[in-house]
Amino acid sequence: MSLHTRVTNEVEILSGSNAVPVGSAIHGRKFEEIIVRHDRQDAIFWCFMNQRGRPSYTYSLGAEIQQVHDWISDNYKSSSNENKDDLRYFVCGSKTPGVYNLGGDLLHFAQCIRDRDYDAMRHYAETCVRMQYANSVGFDAPIVTMALVQGDALGGGFEHALAFDILVAERSARMGLPEIIFNLFPGMGAYSFLSRRVGRQMAERFILEGKIYSAQELYDMGIVDILVDDGEGEEAIADYTRRNSGRFAAERAVYRSRRVTSPVDLQELLKITHIWAETAMTLTDADVRKMERLASAQERRMNRTLGSVG
Repeated sequence: MSLHTRVTNEVEILSGSNAVPVGSAIHGRKFEEIIVRHDRQDAIFWCFMNQRGRPSYTYSLGAEIQQVHDWISDNYKSSSNENKDDLRYFVCGSKTPGVYNLGGDLLHFAQCIRDRDYDAMRHYAETCVRMQYANSVGFDAPIVTMALVQGDALGGGFEHALAFDILVAERSARMGLPEIIFNLFPGMGAYSFLSRRVGRQMAERFILEGKIYSAQELYDMGIVDILVDDGEGEEAIADYTRRNSGRFAAERAVYRSRRVTSPVDLQELLKITHIWAETAMTLTDADVRKMERLASAQERRMNRTLGSVG
């Protein structure tokens, strides 16, 4: 299927060889920017970003992902639900070839900065970190969250991947925080999540150097938890859940304990977004033009990618 032709409601419930009709997973909701699948046999709920154009964090993408978060949370709050054990893992990935997510909506940022719209920048950042926080605590459900990075996860895309309990990456994946090139910093979770994983000094180096790292480099640093060959990410996750099914309670308890010993507090994330929005308002016209050029380069890249597979 051409990437120009988007499936707007690709929801399946998989149970062995039987498939429940499309749409029954979350009450028949239709999606434009994500594809979801609930694999009951392996107790995995898959959520794939599947955007038109530049794969970045937009309000529309966030709204659809929020619906999934809410459904998972409600699924566990419902005392009448007798099948809670068929959802143990939530996995977020991407269907865009070569890209997990390229981060913030740079053109939106540029316009806000030119308009001196601090409130809009702050609102965008706060909306993003609330979702990051939800990923980090598992939507108040007794599940394990996983990011599957196949391709580039840059800026906010890397921040998003860092928020999950487990970060799985294919070997060709690249991740980094390039915001320093236009005199800004990643303000939606990078400092908080990286410092918990690799310490303050390394987190600041990531942010201030702006280097893009290979999946292997990040695995060697302990940032990527599971490294797999290209094209094997989904099967590797399914195999992981099967092999560890007998110790799921202990695994979940370990990640809950991590949140106790190294908590990432929502208020901490929100305070950093305010610093980010304030800093954005100090950018020069030259900085903003760099931001716009990067967005244009990413857009051209995606057009080439779409054209090659169309």
